[in-house]
Amino acid sequence: MPISPSQGSSAGGQTVTITGTNLGGATAVHFGSKLAAITANTPTSVTVTTPSGSGMVPVTVTTAGGTSNPLNFFYVGAPFKSSLSTGAGPLAGGNTITINGTSLSTATAVHFGANTATPTIVSDSQITAVVPAGAAAGTVGVSVTTAGGTNNGFSYTYVDVPTVIGFTPASGPPSGGTAVTITGTNLSTTQSVTFGGNPAPFTVINDTSLSAVSPPTGDGAPGPADITVTTLAGSATAATPFQYVAGPGI
Repeated sequence: MPISPSQGSSAGGQTVTITGTNLGGATAVHFGSKLAAITANTPTSVTVTTPSGSGMVPVTVTTAGGTSNPLNFFYVGAPFKSSLSTGAGPLAGGNTITINGTSLSTATAVHFGANTATPTIVSDSQITAVVPAGAAAGTVGVSVTTAGGTNNGFSYTYVDVPTVIGFTPASGPPSGGTAVTITGTNLSTTQSVTFGGNPAPFTVINDTSLSAVSPPTGDGAPGPADITVTTLAGSATAATPFQYVAGPGI
């Protein structure tokens, strides 16, 4: 006598179907000591709405002919999310995030706003998901659905690809140390700034500007150096290079 599904939310309210023989005229279905509400009944099946419960309970069907052998039903607690590995990523999606929490082992879906990803179960306290593409840049809610229910409470921000419109000043000495203001779009999640491939310390001012300090050139020689800004959504390089200019000599 199979039962489907064989697990559900501890809050109850789940539709469960029990199949077997001689089930017509069922008068009671017990989940442990609690009665379930019968919603449909045929000679080969009984459909019920589960009561609340916890842990594993025996399920029995009672008819005029007696009470069936028990089947096991597992109550699952509602999921709880404690952290996301990152709260932002590219609008195109495709990056993998890790979700930590409890009661995650029966997760069937991770929702990013209206878009859904299928999770990979690592353990009862951790799942991963490949972020689906977003409809537009901005923040959406993140929820996890398990056999125990759906949990909300976190947000994720889709970030559009950056652009670098310009920078000032346009030049500085090969020894570095020049404060440079870089302007563009979608710069708020900047992860790195490089001058000719050399990393530069930087500070994000807002979504359209950041400040950086030019690093010294690798060989101490003057010359051009591309300024590249990398964010969570990708990289952008200024159309014209920063010029390292040698100082005067006497």
